[in-house]
Amino acid sequence: MAGLVNNLLILFLVFQNICLGFRSPLSVFKRYKDTTRSLSSECLGSDRPVISLGLSDFALDIRMPGVTPKQSDTYLCMSVPLPVDDEAYVVDFKPHASMDTIHHMLLFGCNEPSSAENYWDCDEGTCKDKSNILYAWARNAPPTRLPKGVGFRVGGETGGRFFVLQVHYGDISAFRDKHKDCSGVTLHLTHQKQPLIAGMYLMMSVNTVIPPGEKVVDADIACHYKRFPMHLFAYRVHTHRLGKVVSGYRVRNGQWTLIGRQSPQLPQAFYPVEHPVDVNYDDILAARCVFSGEGRTTETRIGGTANDEMCNFYIMYYMEAKHAVSYMTCTQNANPEMFRNIPQEANIPIPVKSDMLKVTHGHHEETKGTDKSSLLQQAKKEEEEILDQDFHIEEAVEWPGLDLKLGQVSGLALDPENNLVIFHRGDHVWDENSFDSKFVYQQRGLGPIEQNTILVLNPSNAKLLHSMGKSLFYLPHGLSIDKNGNYWVTDVALHQVFKLGAHDKEPLLILGVALQPGSDRNHFCQPTDVAVDPITGSIYISDGYCNSRVIQFSPKGLYVMQWGEETSLGRARPGQFHIPHSLALIPDFSQLCVADRENGRIQCFKLGTGEFIREIKHKSFGRELFAVSYVPGGFLFAVNGMPYPGEAEPVQGFVMNFSTGEIIDTFIPLRKNFEMPHDVVASEDKTVFVGDVHARAVWKFASIEKSETIVEARLKNTPESADHLKKQEKQHLVQQASTGVSFVLITTLLIIPVVVLLAILLFIWWKKTTVYGGKGSGGLNLGNFFASHKGYSRKGFDRLSTEGSDQEKDEDDGTDSEEECSAPPPPSAPSSS
Repeated sequence: MAGLVNNLLILFLVFQNICLGFRSPLSVFKRYKDTTRSLSSECLGSDRPVISLGLSDFALDIRMPGVTPKQSDTYLCMSVPLPVDDEAYVVDFKPHASMDTIHHMLLFGCNEPSSAENYWDCDEGTCKDKSNILYAWARNAPPTRLPKGVGFRVGGETGGRFFVLQVHYGDISAFRDKHKDCSGVTLHLTHQKQPLIAGMYLMMSVNTVIPPGEKVVDADIACHYKRFPMHLFAYRVHTHRLGKVVSGYRVRNGQWTLIGRQSPQLPQAFYPVEHPVDVNYDDILAARCVFSGEGRTTETRIGGTANDEMCNFYIMYYMEAKHAVSYMTCTQNANPEMFRNIPQEANIPIPVKSDMLKVTHGHHEETKGTDKSSLLQQAKKEEEEILDQDFHIEEAVEWPGLDLKLGQVSGLALDPENNLVIFHRGDHVWDENSFDSKFVYQQRGLGPIEQNTILVLNPSNAKLLHSMGKSLFYLPHGLSIDKNGNYWVTDVALHQVFKLGAHDKEPLLILGVALQPGSDRNHFCQPTDVAVDPITGSIYISDGYCNSRVIQFSPKGLYVMQWGEETSLGRARPGQFHIPHSLALIPDFSQLCVADRENGRIQCFKLGTGEFIREIKHKSFGRELFAVSYVPGGFLFAVNGMPYPGEAEPVQGFVMNFSTGEIIDTFIPLRKNFEMPHDVVASEDKTVFVGDVHARAVWKFASIEKSETIVEARLKNTPESADHLKKQEKQHLVQQASTGVSFVLITTLLIIPVVVLLAILLFIWWKKTTVYGGKGSGGLNLGNFFASHKGYSRKGFDRLSTEGSDQEKDEDDGTDSEEECSAPPPPSAPSSS
């Protein structure tokens, strides 16, 4: 009898383990419920944040935890973790808000919220990592419903693990009774794989100015689409009070196809695209916002309060799952001339009933004492510019330019044809003997460089297209190219700045006095870089190694103003420099960003005034940040310096979101190593070039996704057929319907053999008891029972390995760069180059 009991116990454990494979749908939420935050009793429905909707579906309630905003135009954020570990899909949204108290809500997906508190001021940010906007609501908009078979992907290996809700409280007069707000949104999620993945494309104007009293002002946005086909199914418009109508179009071969057109004074819902619109590789997406400045006495710019404006056109789309990108943005006007052909309807206002106009937008009417230089940061809070970040920069190892014989590479730029231009020092070297203590050049006897110092290369094959600059320079440093193709260069030995025509032998303009360092309006001291405003033609010069300033000149070279000072002891303050080494002009935001080299940071200032706007600084920059470059659309690229002895931050390249300053990618070369990367330049397609002054080399880097996209898009540039989509939808519905049946059937099939086996065992035990007078012969031996079957091995059950087979072993990747062994130089005498 004891043997039988043991065998029955074994069978029970086996059966139990099988059954545990089928977890209760509610069991997956246990971890979430253990950490659920405490909510206000006034938040109806929030006591059950996760509700099971069947075997594969569930609802997630995301609500503000009973907050009372203290002042108007308050932005509050809160986060909710995804209650499951595996991949899920958001297929429906249900808002819980009223425009009486809420101006708008935004829902983001990310992996790490900016705070772990129940809620926080959104000035701290929404997410620490990259984030994707999933949903937006304003002005009593109805729920947004996704098409069948379409969902926003979350969780798993690629999706976000947290939802962050941002709520903008406009006029808080409704909170005079001190009640608590529990606005939010309920998500319907499913574990059923969706064949089509939803995403958001945001078109946003960032530099619109509306003159006072102007009857009609157009804000135009346009970008070339460079990805796999996407299918548009909903749109949303957003402006403040001055917006009259917002329209979005796809432009293909000169033909304008309407995506959506709506008055921003109506409920700002996601409206369905009336006629299906697909967007293919190389199409253009275009949008126009029409404003009126009537009734205003001052200029109106982009910003986050009632006295500012916004111009946003949101597009919801879906793509095939294997090519899906969750978020894309467009913040520029790639082709202003094309808007001459925009359909006339784009400028025809949509009538809005007077009772709707009486309802406020929710922005506080009072003018806040906000620093004007922070308008774009406030605008970012309202509709945060979240960039398409689904890419990685890697070296283009097939590019032959790395093998070019160059001198010390000090400057890089791209000309209007996107050719790569290199500024190098030929056979001259900047070393400890180059200057005396007063920064006077000591090697004039060598004469100017006898090689061509400016090389123009084909960016694809590194073929030399043109060269110039022979016998002009002693120690080249910075290079930039204006919109007309003129070269602007600096020479630290001559202490001068030159403007050169691409094919002219003589300079068009020279600033500074040759070989004479100084700090007045007519002299420079080792100037480092130049930037030219494409709109005004103003010239900005960073000066330099022995001056700590940025100087502005008129297009004709007349002194206008300057700003900056030496870094004081302790932490560097805004506007202080320790070698302003590189400049990046950001016309989209009217800013000039400076690589403050020895302070290891980027400082950004307002064009025309030099007013400090913000600092971008990360621990991974290390002590030195050499160069910075901007790409229209919102990307900053930068390179840092070699770590000092004992420090860990590696020398590498960085890709940053300009709006947030967040690092979204880093990159290093595969061939050779960075030694002292001195300049970086990037194009809109995320092709990056880095020049190294010590390695005397130029690397080319490319976006992995971009190269794959171009090749595959040419092979497959037709959208998925409607019949195929219907077939997928039908299959999806069948899968959903069969889920419940499958569970019951599997459970039944597992139970039947166990019952039969138990019956056999009982019969055998009964028979043996009868034959031997009730004495067992040691019980039933499972080994002997199974051994009677053909093919059974008496070796028994193999012990299962407990080693983690999926765990990768840490290995040295062998990519460490050479480190300088010398002690770090004192602050007063940083390394040259």
